[in-house]
Amino acid sequence: MTTSVGEPNLIAITFFLVFIAVSLGITWWAARRTRSMEQFYAAGRSVTALQNGLALAGDYMSAASFLGIAGLVAMSGFDGLIYSIGWLVGWPLVTFLIAEPLRNLGRFTFADVVAFRLSQKPVRVAASIGALAVVTFYLIAQMVGAGHLIRLLFGLPYGWAVALVGAVMLAYVLFGGMIATTWVQIIKAVMLLSGAALLALLVLVPFGMNPLALFAEAAHRYGPAVLAPGRLVSDPIEAVSLGLALMLGTAGLPHILMRFYTVPDARTARKSVAYATVFIGGFYLMTFVLGFGAMVRIGREAITRVDAGGNMAAPMLAEAVGGTPFLGFIAAVAFATILAVVAGLTLSGAATLAHDLWVNVVRGGYADEHEQFVVARIATVALAVLSIVLGIVFEGQNVAYMVGLAFAIAASANFPALVLSIFWPRLTTAGAVASMAVGTLTSVLLIALSPTIQVDLLKNAAALFPLRNPGIVSIPLAFAVAIAVSLARPVPAEEQRFREAERRLHLGGE
Repeated sequence: MTTSVGEPNLIAITFFLVFIAVSLGITWWAARRTRSMEQFYAAGRSVTALQNGLALAGDYMSAASFLGIAGLVAMSGFDGLIYSIGWLVGWPLVTFLIAEPLRNLGRFTFADVVAFRLSQKPVRVAASIGALAVVTFYLIAQMVGAGHLIRLLFGLPYGWAVALVGAVMLAYVLFGGMIATTWVQIIKAVMLLSGAALLALLVLVPFGMNPLALFAEAAHRYGPAVLAPGRLVSDPIEAVSLGLALMLGTAGLPHILMRFYTVPDARTARKSVAYATVFIGGFYLMTFVLGFGAMVRIGREAITRVDAGGNMAAPMLAEAVGGTPFLGFIAAVAFATILAVVAGLTLSGAATLAHDLWVNVVRGGYADEHEQFVVARIATVALAVLSIVLGIVFEGQNVAYMVGLAFAIAASANFPALVLSIFWPRLTTAGAVASMAVGTLTSVLLIALSPTIQVDLLKNAAALFPLRNPGIVSIPLAFAVAIAVSLARPVPAEEQRFREAERRLHLGGE
C-alpha cells in the first residue's frame, strides 16, 4: 500500500505543537510551585491514587509498548505478545511486595529503602550504578522511537529529531520537576488510551468487532504459524530468560519506583498500582489487536520499507483506517508517549545522581536546598545530552527489544537487593553491594557479548554469549551472591536494625 508516513504531515505537526504548548504551559505552572526538593522529586507527596495510577500507566506505557509491541506482533505474530504478558504480570509483584514498603521506608529513590538499615555510602554507590544503567538502556529505546517518529513527521534528519526531543524533555524536568512530569504523564496516558481504543475499534469494524476473525485473516495470509509461538523466541531457555527479566524488572525500574513517593501514604500507593494495572492491562490487549491489524491491513513488506525495526506499524495502521488526520493524531499521541516517559526517566536519573550520589555520598547527607537544586539540574542536563548521543548511536533497533534489555538490568541489579533488604533480616551491606554490583556488571557484560551487540550492531559472525536476554543467568546470580556474602560474614547490628525497618514498613512514618 502507499503511505504518507515518511513525509511531513501538517496535521501531525499541528497536534504536536499543541501538545508541546500545553505541556510547556504545565511546566510553567509547575515551576512556580516547585520550591523544595520534596516538590521537585515527589510532587509534594500530594498526588491522589487515581492521578498516580494514570501517571504510573503513563510512565510504563512507553514507545516500546505502543510502537514496539505493535511492530513485533505485526512482524512476528503471536510471539510479540510475550512482551505484553511479561510487562503486565510484573504488576502483582509491585502491588504485593514493593508498593507499601517502598512508600513507608524511602524518601525519593529506591536506594533509600536498600540503605535504610545498611551502610549508606557503599549501598548508594552500588544502587546508583544499577539505576543509571537501567535508565540509560531505557532512554535509548525511547529516543530511537522518538527520532524515527519526528523524522517521519517533520522530514528532519534523524539526529536533529532526537536532539529536538531531548531539548523539549529537558525543559519539563529542569523547570517543572515531578509536578510537571506527573501532569504530562496523566495527559499522555488519557490520550494514549483513547487513541489506542479508537484505533483498535476501527481495525475491528470490518471484522464484525470480532478479534478472532482478524486473527483468522492473518493466518489465511501468512499461514497458521503467525498464531503459534516460536517465530520471535524459539529457544525455550531464551523465552524463560526474557520472561524473568520482564516480570521481575518491573519491580526494579527506578522511574516507576520513584512514583510511589508522590502519594501521601502507603495505602494510596497500593491503590494507585491497582488503577495502573487496569489501565495497562487494557492497553496491552489493544496493542495485540493493533499488531495483527497492521499485519493484515498494511502488510509486513510495507512496514519494513518505512522502518526496518517495524516501529511505524501503528502510525501506518492509523493512516490506513482513518486517513491522514488520524495518522496525525496517533503520531502526536506516540510522541507524547515518548516525551512523558523520557521525562520520567531523566528525573529518576537526576535523583540518583543528585540525591543518592551527591547529597548522601559526597556530602554525607548534608546539603542545603539550593545546592541540591543546582546539582539536580546539572545532572538533568548531563542525562539529556547522554540520551541524545545514545539515541543516535542505536538507530535502527526495535524499541520493545531495547526496553527488554533495560528490564533485564533492572531485574538483576535492583530487584534482588530491594526484595532482600525488605524481607530478609540477615542481608548485610556487603551482601547488598555485591548483589547490585554483580547483577549490574553481569547483565551489562552479557548484553555486550550477546547477538544483539556482537552480530546486529558490530556485524560479527557469532556472539560469545548465545542468549539475547541475560536474565536467566544474571538474576539468580545476583540473589545467590547476596545470600552467600551475607551468610559468610554476618553483621548482627544490621540484622537488629531490620526490626526498626520492619516496624516502619508496616506502620509508616517519616
